[in-house]
Amino acid sequence: MVDEAPTARTRLRRSPTRGRYDRAAIDAILDAGLLCHVGYVIDGQPMVTPTLYWREGDRVYWHGSAASNMLRAVDGAPVCLTVSHLDGLVLARSGFHHSVNYRSVMLLGEARVEDTSKAPELLDRFVDALVPGRAATLRQPTAQELKATTVVSMAIDEVSAKVREGGPVDEPEDYELPIWAGVVPLHLAIDKVIPDDQLQPGVEQPDHVAALSDARWAQPASVPPAG
Repeated sequence: MVDEAPTARTRLRRSPTRGRYDRAAIDAILDAGLLCHVGYVIDGQPMVTPTLYWREGDRVYWHGSAASNMLRAVDGAPVCLTVSHLDGLVLARSGFHHSVNYRSVMLLGEARVEDTSKAPELLDRFVDALVPGRAATLRQPTAQELKATTVVSMAIDEVSAKVREGGPVDEPEDYELPIWAGVVPLHLAIDKVIPDDQLQPGVEQPDHVAALSDARWAQPASVPPAG
């Protein structure tokens, strides 16, 4: 793992102090999420598809139906993959200075369809990225299921992160105004688990489900400090 130098396409121009190009920060943001958006072009038409993803080392992976137009279109083609987390509403003393706290990553590069022989192992690792420890408890995929599933990846190469944290930044004279200002923290949370109504008698909730917690999405997230 090496830090990524910004390119002309990834260097932040607006609010450049929020830019992060170190892999520790980039990986922390990627690892805290599950949902990404993949941008690509089909017959001249820009498209963006939301999908689940996971990171392994220097690559980001996602999967989908082998019949998907998106997966067929991105193989060997340039794509833009983004991940974002909304961490808080920043309420200032003027509408102009209202903002949000967030962490985001933009990744540019060429997508690659993975060899089908790697699919069983990759898909197991995908399940474990969602719920650690679950893959080992499941039945193995059938040949038809594997045939119907495609795994795509791209290198973490041309990439940047952008992070905003902290309170509102108002005009100096506005701090004297009798207007409330501050931050309303936001984060994803795990709600009460709902068992399938067709569970066989005696099947108890496994430890790997009970072990899930809000920590993965808690705000503020563990983005290493700059420098």
